Amino acid sequence: MKMSRLISIIIILIDKQRISAKELATIFEVSTRTIYRDIEAISMAGIPVHSTSGVGGGFEIMENYKMDKNTFSEADIITLLTGVSSIPNIMKNKEVTNTLTKIKKFIPADKLESINLQTEQLHIDFSHWMGDRDLEVYLNIIKNALQKNQLLFFEYLNHSGIKTKRQIEPYQLVLKNTQWYLYGYCYERNDFRLFKLTRLSDLKIEEMTFIPKDYPKPFLDATEISNQLKVTVKLRIHESIMERLLDYCDYDSFLKDGENHYILNFPFIENDYYYGILLSFGEQCECLEPLHIRSALKRKIANLFQIYEK
Repeated sequence: MKMSRLISIIIILIDKQRISAKELATIFEVSTRTIYRDIEAISMAGIPVHSTSGVGGGFEIMENYKMDKNTFSEADIITLLTGVSSIPNIMKNKEVTNTLTKIKKFIPADKLESINLQTEQLHIDFSHWMGDRDLEVYLNIIKNALQKNQLLFFEYLNHSGIKTKRQIEPYQLVLKNTQWYLYGYCYERNDFRLFKLTRLSDLKIEEMTFIPKDYPKPFLDATEISNQLKVTVKLRIHESIMERLLDYCDYDSFLKDGENHYILNFPFIENDYYYGILLSFGEQCECLEPLHIRSALKRKIANLFQIYEK
């Protein structure tokens, strides 16, 4: 991780005339002390980084310095190309294209074919197979607000279906599990909040600017909480949906039950999302136990039946 960060800092220093330690720390989500250590390591590698103190100060590479193509190893260049190339298409712009062009200039002629081949061996695509809502307009509005420290206003629909008006200071765009989120300080809640972009409507950028706060990182890993909430349900499934269950369980979890069925212990959390997962398997899946979850499924199926009986 440190090597990747050092290389990225070098690219930024080449691209920018001057940048402060605080700006670099914000970009890489590390302390300014770490950035100072990184700059020292870059200088020790023979790259002349000049430091200017005071207002408007920062780091810059000495004028007229040109880097040797051998500064980066083959593995370094592959890492950089893979990282930049994996940026979702919806976020790509001329700056990303320029960055790719600059990185490719560091490829020695005798390694060009090998590096291109290895880079193409990994393809990362965050888009859905179908039905993906077009969020490009919203993403561009948010990016502009982030760059200029401008407030955002929008209506937000929460998980209970309640719509509220929000005015926030935007701090981060987050891509989590193919879903986009906006992280910012919400004036209505007087706290930092994470907003799912598909739940936003009437998004507007305001002329009013704000002074950025020191902000905590958004909570993005619910593994520990979900493990505490998980229970195990026993399912009997038809072999035709086995591949769908492999998103949640490994092959060793499936026990043969007759010619065309399997018994499976399925990790389950008692909320609407997980009940929806089980119901999506239709008649190819039966919950055997525990009894209270089986009974809850029967009630949901009965309620659904009544809707279509009308």
